[in-house]
Parts: sequence; C-alpha cells; structure tokens
Amino acid sequence: MSAHVKSFAAVDLGASSGRVMVGRVGPEALELTEAHRFPNGPVRVPEGLRWDILSLYAGVLDGLRAAGQVDSVGIDSWAVDYGLLDADGALLGNPVHYRDARTEGVAEEVWATVSAAELYAATGLQYAPFNTLYQLTAARSTAQLAAAERLLLVPDLLAYWLTGEAGTEITNASTTQLIDPRTRDWSHDLADRLGIDLELFAPLRQPGDPAGLLLPRVLEETGLSGPVPVTTVGSHDTASAVAAVPAAGERFAYICTGTWSLAGLELERPVLTEASRAANFSNELGLDGTVRYLRNIMGLWLLQECVREWGQPDLGELLRAAAEVPALRSVVDAGDAAFLAPGRMPERIADACRESGQPVPESCAEITRCILDSLALAHRRAIREAEALADHPVDVVHIVGGGTRNELLCQLTADACGLPVVAGPAEAAALGNVLVQARAHGLVGDRTSMRRLLARTQPLRRYEPRGDAPAWRAAEDRLTRP
Repeated sequence: MSAHVKSFAAVDLGASSGRVMVGRVGPEALELTEAHRFPNGPVRVPEGLRWDILSLYAGVLDGLRAAGQVDSVGIDSWAVDYGLLDADGALLGNPVHYRDARTEGVAEEVWATVSAAELYAATGLQYAPFNTLYQLTAARSTAQLAAAERLLLVPDLLAYWLTGEAGTEITNASTTQLIDPRTRDWSHDLADRLGIDLELFAPLRQPGDPAGLLLPRVLEETGLSGPVPVTTVGSHDTASAVAAVPAAGERFAYICTGTWSLAGLELERPVLTEASRAANFSNELGLDGTVRYLRNIMGLWLLQECVREWGQPDLGELLRAAAEVPALRSVVDAGDAAFLAPGRMPERIADACRESGQPVPESCAEITRCILDSLALAHRRAIREAEALADHPVDVVHIVGGGTRNELLCQLTADACGLPVVAGPAEAAALGNVLVQARAHGLVGDRTSMRRLLARTQPLRRYEPRGDAPAWRAAEDRLTRP
C-alpha cells in the first residue's frame, strides 16, 4: 500500500444492523470494503424494550479483528439513546430503546415547566417523543438514574469501552434537546429548569478530536498492534452521512435514507422561528460549524415492518410489482407518530387510508406502492418547506444511504420534488466517518475537498423528474386538508 494511503475502520451502527467498514484513503483514492456485519435488534424484557449493547460491542470487536491493522477507528450510530455508568464505570443495565413506551405523555409533563415554544427557541430541536430530554425526564425517579455517575450516548459508550476515555461528541449531543445550536454548548438554563444534571455528561468533543487509544485488552482481543487511536467523528450517523453528500456548491437538499428519512438542508446558522417549530424542523449540529436543518420522516421503517409481517418476501420482486400499481392511489402521512411502534404495519397503513376516505390498499404490491408514494410526498413537503423557512433555494436533491438502492423510491422522489435526484453513496455514514478520520490524519482537506473526492470515486446515479406534477399537488392536498 502506498505511503500516502491509510486505512480507517468505521464502526457504523444503524437501528437494524451494525457494520465495521474499512476505508482506504489517499489524495485520489477512496475505497470502502465491508469487514463485518452483524444484526442489531431490540430485546423486550419485563421492564420494556432494550438494546443488546453487549452483543453490539462483541460485533464491534469481531469487526475490528476482521478489519486487520488500521490507522484509526471511528464510531457512529443512531441518536438519542444512552447508557448509564456507576462510580466504578460499570454499565447500569442495557440502554433503553427509543421506541420504548416509557416516554408516552412525558412531553406534556416537560411542557408544563418549559413550553414547547421555549424549548424550540432554546434548542431548535423538533418534537420527537424519544428525544433524550424526554427519556431523562421519564427516568427521573428510577434507582438506575439515581445511581448513575456518568451518561454516555451509544457511540461514546462504545468508544469508552475501547479506550477507557469518556467524551460526548457534539453532533450527537445536539439530538438530546439540551444543546443550544447558536453557542454549540449545553443549554444550562434549560437543564436547570427541568432538573437535569449536565454533570452526568462527559466533556464535549468535536469531530476530528482524539478519543484515546485502544486499550491493551482490546488490542489483544482484536489482534491489532498498538498504538491504534480512536478518532472522534460525526458520531450521529446522519452527521456522518451528510458529510458524505457529494454535492457541488451550496444549493442542494439531502435525504439520508434508511430506517428513517432525514430530509433537509446544510446551513451556516440555525432557524429558530415559530414557523420552523410549527413545521417540526430540527436544527442539529453538523461538521465544521454547520447546522443540519431537517425533518425526521418515518422512512423505510414502514416497508421494513411490512416485509417482516409478510414473512420476508423477495424485495426486488415486491418493488417491481409495486412499480406496476397506479401512482398516488392512496397516500399516508409518513411523518405520523402513529407509525412509530412496531407491529401490524400493513393493517395500520390500510386503516389510515380507510379513515382518510382513500382506496384501501390490499395486496403487498399496493401497500408497498402506497408507502413509497407517501415517502416521496413527505420528501417533497420537507424540502419545499425547508427552502421557504430557511430562504435557501435548492437546485438538486442528493439521496444517500440504504434507500439509494431503491430505484423506484429515488425516481418517485425526483418526480415529487420536480428536481433532479443524485443517488449515492449507499454507505454514506461509513464514508463520512472514514473521511473525518482521514482529515484528522492529514489526508484530505475541507468539506469541499471531501465532497469532490466522493464525487470522483463513488458510483452515483442521476434521476430526472418526470410524471404528473398536478397529481403530486393533489396528493399533498389530500393529506393537508382538514
């Protein structure tokens, strides 16, 4: 391998699977290979829904062993969830899953002390029932929280086990609803009013900061030769994915697709207006002082749950059949929290169509087409509203993440938005993870340089808008009318 090319292990944990990818980076090179992939499924125990964090850590160790010698390791994952440690640094139980029911009704309890409008003005975060703020409020009277000396968000917890050093990465911290996006620091006044002890959190870290060295026992278990540094990356997987959007210029929107769809803009400053709050947009922190101004949409979770209920039919055949179903026959609100919980998803989608007076999809292909039309419509609404609220025009939409493999969804999104869609890369979070590590090690330059390297080296596909623009407007009217 050239002396100008280095290898980086990207630990990338999604809500349904984890993977360890190896990125090889040089001045004109960016190659990504999969070293190890492992499942990530919640476990329902008597007290609720939990993450199997020990299984995930074992998957990380297996992945680092499979990766071989690397120059650095970076970790990204889903947001909002955390582990609690006692005074000895031991984990106090498995982290609670964000789909657990413990936060039901908690938002109203919080708003009784700090109104929803005040919360948004202070943190810029869209309402979601599982935000860390609501989780901590739900846990307030528990013995576990009373015994806790440290709180670590999931990627920071895994980094702590690898290195023995604790930190709180800023892009992920911004999803707790306890960070002020203007100062990029904790909102101390808000935390004080809500009785949340910010001393539980480890010091804030920025993407690119050192996060320690792999411990001797980790080196022994993985077969790696030390020292191997762990580098802080955009540890919220969406922050890493947005860093890997291969855009030229600033007039672009992005959609990070997977279990969730995160649709929005990259901005220099947050949008904290009441109109923005009413439209449920989030101001999450990104790389290099940027703001990820986005809306959280239910995403391919809707289809994943249906496929699970249907006994895992062939997805390619299902999508081909869905492409033959008439467009926009029935649509649902893909951002509706009614679809958040697992189970009975085909019936719930059919019920939503019935209640709104639309034709009820019955076959697997009809339900799939309803989901994909609904996601494309949600993408359209999010991007158009973000443009208006941020006064930031868009010429092209970049789709990154697993949904780039869904050609029908990409084309429908282009049709719905009336804009060209550039799809790829599929492994955006891992690539963004790798590139931040590479930049910390002097191999790439600023965000513009990173994106140029991505555009030169990664397979991308362009979809031009086609179809019936009035039909999309009419479908949107169906969802927005009282």
